[in-house]
Amino acid sequence: MKKHNPYEDTSKNFEQADKNISEAEMESEGGEDAQIDDMAMCPRCERTETAAVRMMAEAEDLRLRALAEADNLRKRMQREKDEAIRYSASAVLSDILPALDNLDLALEHAKDNDACKNFFVGVDMTKKLLLESLKKHGLEPVGAVGEEFDPALHEALSMMENPDLPNGAICTVFTRGYKLHDRLLRPAKVVVCKK
Repeated sequence: MKKHNPYEDTSKNFEQADKNISEAEMESEGGEDAQIDDMAMCPRCERTETAAVRMMAEAEDLRLRALAEADNLRKRMQREKDEAIRYSASAVLSDILPALDNLDLALEHAKDNDACKNFFVGVDMTKKLLLESLKKHGLEPVGAVGEEFDPALHEALSMMENPDLPNGAICTVFTRGYKLHDRLLRPAKVVVCKK
């Protein structure tokens, strides 16, 4: 009878163990890739990544909105400052308008009187110089005889027939109007021609 050798069983066991380990390694190489792919496709990780990307996009959107709002505020403040500077003289000029009206009245009453000829010339020159100075600051007269009636610039007091003027033209100016740059300070009070 053959005697049992314990070392032989051990070497066979080692060979079998090595074989099993090799097979397991070969399987695990494919398995590791699958596990890595599974981790990359993990829904939980995707949700976390998507939430982070969404938060970053929202933060960038908020930043851009804040920059745009700040830029709009800066532009609006600059526009308001320019407007305030441009129309700052409107209060003073409004106070000067009655003096211009009085000069117009003086010229109207003195133009046909020979005794007031020198007075007329002096007042006319004064008025022209004053209007030239005020024009440099943006003041312009509005409303003249023959001009077409514009309700944005003129205030119609009445209507009158006049064969010399077209329908809707200004026949008579009672009080001259004025505007500062493009803003109306006072409308002209006029009589409008009708056919």
